[in-house]
Amino acid sequence: MEIKISGGIVLPVTGGIDAPMTPIAIQARTIANLLPLMCQRRGVTIVHNQDSAYTGIRFDTKAGAVVLEIPRAKESYRLVHEFIEPDGNTGRTGKVIHQIPQLYSASGVALMTSEFLRTRGFLG
Repeated sequence: MEIKISGGIVLPVTGGIDAPMTPIAIQARTIANLLPLMCQRRGVTIVHNQDSAYTGIRFDTKAGAVVLEIPRAKESYRLVHEFIEPDGNTGRTGKVIHQIPQLYSASGVALMTSEFLRTRGFLG
């Protein structure tokens, strides 16, 4: 499933019609298709968030939502644990829990993401 967030409004993306065809969106779909079954059973969603300017893969885990943000330029992939309520002191709604360098292929990123989530108890 894919969703698009724009102006605070969440809309489903219907396959092929309004789906973004940017290189980052295509990369997110490729990684999502290569995820192991244990991740796919958790309800993987591709998110195109125009408000926060990222495209990522959202995992609904037992400890809350975790998003694998697809990098732009030469940044790293980031796994961000999202919180329901923003932190009162810093105003953040998420914390980076892991980074994966861009030197890995899509299948490598999918495997490293699933293993990180599994070994840290997010998928268990």
